[in-house]
Amino acid sequence: GGFEHNLQSLRVVDVLEERYAAFDGLNLCFETREGILKHCSRAHAAQLGEVGARFLNDRRPSLEAQIANLADEIAYNNHDVDDGLRSGLLTLEQLAEVGLFASHLAHVRNAYPDLAERRVVHETVRRMINTLITDLIGQSESNIRLARPESVAGVRAAPPLVAFSPEMHAANNELKAFLRSHLYRHYLVMRMSAKARRIIQDLFTAFIQDPRLLPPTSRVQADTELARSVADYIAGMTDRYAIREHRRIFAIEEI
Repeated sequence: GGFEHNLQSLRVVDVLEERYAAFDGLNLCFETREGILKHCSRAHAAQLGEVGARFLNDRRPSLEAQIANLADEIAYNNHDVDDGLRSGLLTLEQLAEVGLFASHLAHVRNAYPDLAERRVVHETVRRMINTLITDLIGQSESNIRLARPESVAGVRAAPPLVAFSPEMHAANNELKAFLRSHLYRHYLVMRMSAKARRIIQDLFTAFIQDPRLLPPTSRVQADTELARSVADYIAGMTDRYAIREHRRIFAIEEI
């Protein structure tokens, strides 16, 4: 039961994509599939065979997957800083309390005292990203030299080799904690999250109660696996599409 977005991503490339005549999915290599599965509960991992084994055996993924994991974190944290400022949910004064942001903001303002605020933000975020990436590369190189893994098995058995330095790890955690408390739990974001949950719940209930509301491509699987088919259909929606689909089903004036 439940929904795990990483599992759904794996399901998309393993099952739902229909590009080849001889098989479903994209026929990706093991390492790519393992990298997609960044997180997984032990219960689900036990059902996935080899690709889920590392969650049961306390092993690490490939170096490429470790890099992708932290590169993703760097990207979305800094993107969220930019989004929060552009939307007005965050202010520069608030972010000045975060060490990583504050140090770069001060340098940018000292170097470019007459720079427009929007460009100050862009330059500060750009420098934050550069600092995080540079630290990640340096610390990871040091970890690999120290561990000296001689094979993929050695990488899997070692502690995480791709990592920030302890100081940057702490700074990055401070940024994440700030975003969690000031952006992700902002009352306007919480309102939108509540609306999103209601839309998803309404759609799921409507399709379960009357599968004829599903489009023909989803009804094929629904004959044998209704809940799974409905989950696949909803999981593939963009925000805008989900809102439109909700209106089509529940708004009298929509068809």
